[in-house]
Amino acid sequence: MKLTDVIRRPLITEKTTILREDGRTVAFEVARDANKIQIKQAVEKLLGAKVSAVRTANTEGKLKRQGRFVGRRSDWKKAYVKLRDGEKLPDFLEGA
Repeated sequence: MKLTDVIRRPLITEKTTILREDGRTVAFEVARDANKIQIKQAVEKLLGAKVSAVRTANTEGKLKRQGRFVGRRSDWKKAYVKLRDGEKLPDFLEGA
């Protein structure tokens, strides 16, 4: 798996914004089959910041209805990446 396939996008929610205020934790949507080692390597190569810890969570897709028809969103995985002391977030993630 390529490094660009591991990290899909940064997550910008109310919870992740609060976590980001300490300046060390960033949340990403990642590939479902990516493990913590691959996520750590991808963040260090793509963002240029050293990682101290990675936590992952599998999120089940929601059931959505349109009238009598029921559909399901796909399952996805998110990763909380904690940077080492002294490391800062890249500039393009500051405003996000």
